[in-house]
Amino acid sequence: MTSRTHGTRFPARRPAVLLLTAALAAPLLAGCGSGAAGAPIVVRASAPASLPPADPAQLEATAAAANAFGLDLLHTLTATPDQAGRNLVLSPAGLATVLAMVLPGARGTTADELARALHTDLTPQQYAVATGALGRGVPPADGLTLRQTDDLWVQQGFPLGQDYLGTLAAAFDTGVHPVDFQKHPDDARRTVNSAVEKATEGRIKDLFGPDGLNRDTRLALTDALYLKAKWAAPFQAANTAERPFHRLDGSTPAVGTMSRTATLRYAEGSGGILGEPWQAVELPYAGGRLAMDVVVPAQGGFEAFRKGLDQTQLALILDSLAERQVDLALPRFHFDTANELTPALRALGVQAAFGPADLSGIPGPGNNERLVIGTVVQKATVQVDEEGTVAAAGSGVGLEATAAQAPREPAVLHVDRPFLFLIRDTANGRPLFLGQVTDPQAH
Repeated sequence: MTSRTHGTRFPARRPAVLLLTAALAAPLLAGCGSGAAGAPIVVRASAPASLPPADPAQLEATAAAANAFGLDLLHTLTATPDQAGRNLVLSPAGLATVLAMVLPGARGTTADELARALHTDLTPQQYAVATGALGRGVPPADGLTLRQTDDLWVQQGFPLGQDYLGTLAAAFDTGVHPVDFQKHPDDARRTVNSAVEKATEGRIKDLFGPDGLNRDTRLALTDALYLKAKWAAPFQAANTAERPFHRLDGSTPAVGTMSRTATLRYAEGSGGILGEPWQAVELPYAGGRLAMDVVVPAQGGFEAFRKGLDQTQLALILDSLAERQVDLALPRFHFDTANELTPALRALGVQAAFGPADLSGIPGPGNNERLVIGTVVQKATVQVDEEGTVAAAGSGVGLEATAAQAPREPAVLHVDRPFLFLIRDTANGRPLFLGQVTDPQAH
């Protein structure tokens, strides 16, 4: 099933803190608000009638933008030798959603830099509406659960602009939860963390650390995405066996590897714009709308391939997928990732938002407190086995890709070396999760 629920001045040297969080996970419960003492409090803003729905072109552009943004993050997070060889999972859709909740309140250079990093030419309101619509677009199906919840946690007595609240309501059906960061920051942090943990069914714990939300915090935006998806055709556990996997360091451990021969969407290439030889296969989930794409560069070519992969090249791979008999072997994997994303966003050109920022579209009239983005974090987890996929990510911002006739012989794709994966909505290309697997045994 699928659903969406959205639920004094500072000294000049110390601007107020706006914290924006995204939690993306499998599984997810609808978020519920509570005050610092734990009593549920939810206020919903009225959606303005002046925001038109996103048209198909805007939805397509926004999904493509999320893919480009995700690849940018992948490249940035694997840019150093110590990070390049690790397992990694991130959620482009989650971070794009939470930044889409910030963008309508940004002005001037702050807004321009955020829009460039997000690869969008839409107005902030159009981008927010398109992002929210993409999150609601997957129809219900047996064996598929996808739910998304967006909430705003606000300091009691902190006035918010009605235009800003109206945009969040129209785009994300955002619930507003008053908490007391100033007097009870630890209680407020536990309230937000508890809601994220419940929304992700315990998979994302303590999203904000002890100093993540503090007395200077004025806002926290949270997005919780829950995905639990069965394969359209599961692997048979009896066919799973220990097979060698060639790590980047040259070692070759035996790892639990699933296998099957089936008609799947498959492609392969060599040279040309993509440089390194590669193979790719798409594994559909129940309902036929979501799928995992696995892209496997040739042995020894993983790092060069990853570095050269951009949105145009990824689209070429996905567009070339065509039905074919495939002899497939794929390792089971289950691992977690935690990243501090402020340096990554700065590397992508987001500078002004971290100070001095112009987020003057967020506070209400008479509220002269300055807001800046401080820290950006993401925790994520992914589990792939014979039955399907469970994936989760929590992100915090603190202010803080024709059918063809199958050949007689099946294509052989034994994934015994590092690979990339993408979990996406095949109808519009929206990337829910993106990552690399360099060691299936690592957690």
